[in-house]
Amino acid sequence: MTDRIGELLLRERLITTDQLKKAIDEQKKSGGRLGYNLTKLGYIAEKDLTGFLSRQYGIPTIDLSTHEVDHEIVKLIPEDVAQKYQVIPVSRTGSTLVVAMADPSNIFAIDDIKFLTGYNVEPLVASDASIKSAIEKYYEASEMGGLEGVLTEFDEGEMEVVQDEEEVDLSDLKKAVEDAPVVKLVNLILTDAIKKGASDIHIEPYEKTFRVRYRVDGVLHEVMKPPIKLKNAIVSRIKIMSQLDIAERRLPQDGRIKLKLSKSKEMDYRVSVLPTLFGEKVVMRLLDKSNLQLDMTKLGFEEKALKDFMGAIHKPWGIVLVTGPTGSGKTTTLYSALSELNKISENISTAEDPVEFNLHGINQVQIHEDIGLNFAASLRSFLRQDPDIIMVGEVRDYETAEIAIKAALTGHLVLSTLHTNDAPSTVNRLLNMGIEPFLVSSACNLILAQRLARKICKECKTKMPSAEKVLIDLGVPPAEAARMEVFKGSGCATCGGTGYKGRIALYEVMPFSEPVKELVLNGASSAEIKRAAVREGMKTLRMSGVTKVAEGVTTMEEILRVTMAD
Repeated sequence: MTDRIGELLLRERLITTDQLKKAIDEQKKSGGRLGYNLTKLGYIAEKDLTGFLSRQYGIPTIDLSTHEVDHEIVKLIPEDVAQKYQVIPVSRTGSTLVVAMADPSNIFAIDDIKFLTGYNVEPLVASDASIKSAIEKYYEASEMGGLEGVLTEFDEGEMEVVQDEEEVDLSDLKKAVEDAPVVKLVNLILTDAIKKGASDIHIEPYEKTFRVRYRVDGVLHEVMKPPIKLKNAIVSRIKIMSQLDIAERRLPQDGRIKLKLSKSKEMDYRVSVLPTLFGEKVVMRLLDKSNLQLDMTKLGFEEKALKDFMGAIHKPWGIVLVTGPTGSGKTTTLYSALSELNKISENISTAEDPVEFNLHGINQVQIHEDIGLNFAASLRSFLRQDPDIIMVGEVRDYETAEIAIKAALTGHLVLSTLHTNDAPSTVNRLLNMGIEPFLVSSACNLILAQRLARKICKECKTKMPSAEKVLIDLGVPPAEAARMEVFKGSGCATCGGTGYKGRIALYEVMPFSEPVKELVLNGASSAEIKRAAVREGMKTLRMSGVTKVAEGVTTMEEILRVTMAD
């Protein structure tokens, strides 16, 4: 939006000068309209912004989530124009075209649309998010490039199902891969995943079916079922894009696709191909640097947890471990810590498998197990490179753990990850690897466990009736449960009917206090260490989740899904 809208909001005291400045800085950094950045940063609710614009310009508002637009009307404005001005045509009466806009003061947009369509333009005010959703919904469905449209281009008799995987004719396969509909379908799968905010794409062959699923906010959703006859062509097209061997179909392969979406935006896909019983399964992880959140205050830390974590990473030596399953946000937390520590005076080296994002000023090493460059070999090399801070992607074995602990005890700060269920059980995992208890207690500064929980969609957030019993089951004291307000999303166009949009991290932060160190030295169990840490003020993952429920950020069902009872 124009700076004028920022000035008007400021004049009405709906935002502060500082908030406007931060929104303008965010706009310069990541693009988008000023109003969108103000709502993204949480300085003003979308409903309040559209209501203000409606009053200011004397233009009615429209709720696009409840309004169906005719596809013939959508065709009146080309998609590139709709994207450029963030507008969507709503209806047509005689020579007047009614258009929903995020910025009704944009006279250039109105003039352009008038010139393009030949209609008089009557604007309505709608939120940025609802216009984005409408553009995705209607243009994707109306253009021939939509999933269904591409699939109709295939002739059922075009390709044969290959029964014996060994007898694939490579020249036939290459010909099928270059077939325009196959190229278009693969490109659409890759770009549609970005539009839907997916973190992973799963392409899976079964005996009689073939499906594509996206992981959105941590949950898999099926998006399409291409004809099974296309499985070899689709997988081979992805292999060519990620520079893998299309002739090799019996061994797992890993690669990377870099997709240029516009002049300023690039998307990386980490590709993993795995031979299964009925063909090769492909999983692609989307790596979007523009969405990488490196501000630790916005990750979901509570005040004490953030203070403990910051204290641990700012110590001159010792080891800080981040634990949790795959896809729980460990990499983001570690990159945020490195970003915080990244100064000209520090020599920082990382060993990663794979390097997900490039961080300026940090020496990142890609692991290659096949040539002997593993975590242990990288660590040994780092120690000869005059390091201050070392990050090891994962402690997988005794050798890596031993070198990491020794580095932490000889004046280096070491950051790493482990796959364990919670912070206290990480101690037992290290002991099981063969590390002595006195080394663990001496070297460890802090262990952090984390999970990602889906956030309630802001557009359809509604208050729920009393849920006292469920809250008590979650571990909330009865008196507190009686007065706690809980919310959920009712489902809308913005969140695709799920009631959730985006994710927030839950943290269990366990500093190595003297009582915890004592228990580790005496070989105490995970349960004993956990009780001692809670007495010292540690919030468990379940407790962190309950806090997020009380703040109205997530739901009880989500906390029950991602955390275990204490």
